[in-house]
Amino acid sequence: MKSKNITETQFMSLLQKVLPETIKDSRLATALYERVAQELRLLRSLERFEKFCAEGALPDLEPATVKNLQHDLGTTFGDENVSVTPDEEAKSVEVEIALPDRTVTTKLRVASPDDPVVEEEVKAPYVAFPVALPEDADLLWILGRRENIGPDEAARALAGAEEEFWASKAGLQLQKDRVERSFAEFVANVPAGMLADRGLKRHYKEPETRRTLTRLPPAAGTHKSQA
Repeated sequence: MKSKNITETQFMSLLQKVLPETIKDSRLATALYERVAQELRLLRSLERFEKFCAEGALPDLEPATVKNLQHDLGTTFGDENVSVTPDEEAKSVEVEIALPDRTVTTKLRVASPDDPVVEEEVKAPYVAFPVALPEDADLLWILGRRENIGPDEAARALAGAEEEFWASKAGLQLQKDRVERSFAEFVANVPAGMLADRGLKRHYKEPETRRTLTRLPPAAGTHKSQA
């Protein structure tokens, strides 16, 4: 029988199942799981950035553009680990990402007027995706999902985003600050990009109360008389 490679989600689900069975210390098992999840997120982020450096470009070397690049990379890899140095002569930006076990150095070029025009991928529009928790079905969280993602797939993507967020640097810091690990705090604090990567969108940070529409009787004189 031909073997198939498991997906990252399948691997993490398997790890979540096996660790508690083999490691009796629940805190140690959780720490190991979160460390593996953190490393996988780091690898994905590095792969995305290296692909962007190979295929993409900055629009210009304006201070605001460079600052935004520094901010975006700092949010992902830590401000203290990222160095961005513009090179006016080479029309590029040198980027160094210093990680505990390795240092990544690369160059990101600046777009030239001679660059071919690349048509942007047309993405499916967002449609309404309201969700409610089993324990409080009267509260609706107003989210959006890409039209080409079904409700069941969107629900799985949302659960994955919540798990990833609480294992992220920002999520761990919130828990360290004694913020309750709840769906409400997840929706309020999850970065929009983390949702967008999964075809999701947050419209509001607070839920809406489910309301039943009460129809008013038609006003007098609104009915047309039939001949």
